[in-house]
Amino acid sequence: MNISQKQQYQIWESNEEIQAFREYLRIPSVHPDVDYDECVHFLRRQATSLDLEAEVVEVNPAKPVVIISWVGTDPSAPSIILNSHMDVVPVYAEMWSHPPFAAHMDEEGRIYGRGSQDMKCVGIQFLAVIRTLKREGVKLRRTLHVTFVPDEETGGELGMRDFVRTERFKKLNCGFAIDEGYATEEEVFRLFYGERAIRRANFYISGTPGHGSLLLSGTAGEKARKLLDRMMDYRAMEEKKLENNPELSIGDVTMLNLTMCAGGVQCNVVPPEIMLCFDIRVSNDISIKQFDALLEKWCNESGGGIRIEFAVQNPVTEVTRLDDSNQFWVALKGALDKMNLEVRPRINPGATDIRFLRELGIPAVGFSPMNRTPVLLHDHDEYLHAETFLKGIDIYKEIVVAIANV
Repeated sequence: MNISQKQQYQIWESNEEIQAFREYLRIPSVHPDVDYDECVHFLRRQATSLDLEAEVVEVNPAKPVVIISWVGTDPSAPSIILNSHMDVVPVYAEMWSHPPFAAHMDEEGRIYGRGSQDMKCVGIQFLAVIRTLKREGVKLRRTLHVTFVPDEETGGELGMRDFVRTERFKKLNCGFAIDEGYATEEEVFRLFYGERAIRRANFYISGTPGHGSLLLSGTAGEKARKLLDRMMDYRAMEEKKLENNPELSIGDVTMLNLTMCAGGVQCNVVPPEIMLCFDIRVSNDISIKQFDALLEKWCNESGGGIRIEFAVQNPVTEVTRLDDSNQFWVALKGALDKMNLEVRPRINPGATDIRFLRELGIPAVGFSPMNRTPVLLHDHDEYLHAETFLKGIDIYKEIVVAIANV
């Protein structure tokens, strides 16, 4: 029997998981100066509705990590962590069609809100999986730990990075983890098994100062131009590599982007120093030591007197193996095949909290079941369709059952 659009809307509106999702979206856990108290209260209520406890670990002041655990039939077996972050990026409310923290659902089923894709949807979907399995009387071998962490959008240093260094994290006994991916407009889903090394480099370029009317040699501006040429030439080479090979994605090449410039006091004074800031993402097929040496070489070739300070200098982490040696991958891939879902493994072009688990040698993937969906993370009018959200619960359910019973 066909149902009307109005009836479909009412079905979505009355769905308890969509209701929880929209309630979560209405919490403005937005940078800067995020107050996580409302998120914690909300998650405690969600845990109670599942007949589970919500443990709160505060590794750093006002930076809570919420852990909701469902103990498996074999508590000694390495557990599964299902991770998401509570924080969201800032908004320009005037650029939105609907208020960014109203969780408005239009008649087509699009749920608008900051965090709808990145990534409050995933946290609620993980809890919805547990609710469904418990109602069905399903028992899983491995314990599930659904973790909600702070400050991912600002690098995770006060959240997941410090949490994985604690004894409490070690006691979680994690054997495999799932974190966020992102949407794709294609039919094929993306699954991320590694990330590029991040270098956020400030180049302090010193040179000859003086009056703006003079033709001075060795100025900071001259050196900056030479350094920029080298950096941008390398960027163009990587861009061409990406254009010429359709098998590559942006996560497979090294990207260098000039993000900030600073220096000088007034127009007729040649400054003694100029600062250039680059956001650099180094691909996994390059030795990071060799790349860092290349930066030093470019500084010397540009005239010397250039100092590099790294605001971020992440270590290189091994990618998660997607072969028969990884029993969790075998189970996950089996679940995807059972659902006839095609997944394209990729290196994540960005950075997520899952890298901190990979640094410990824990296999982990990033996967958000959002296909045929515009990529709107961090964008105006971020939304997720209600049907995509509900389908994602079904997909995660099959995956969780498979990996938790390995």
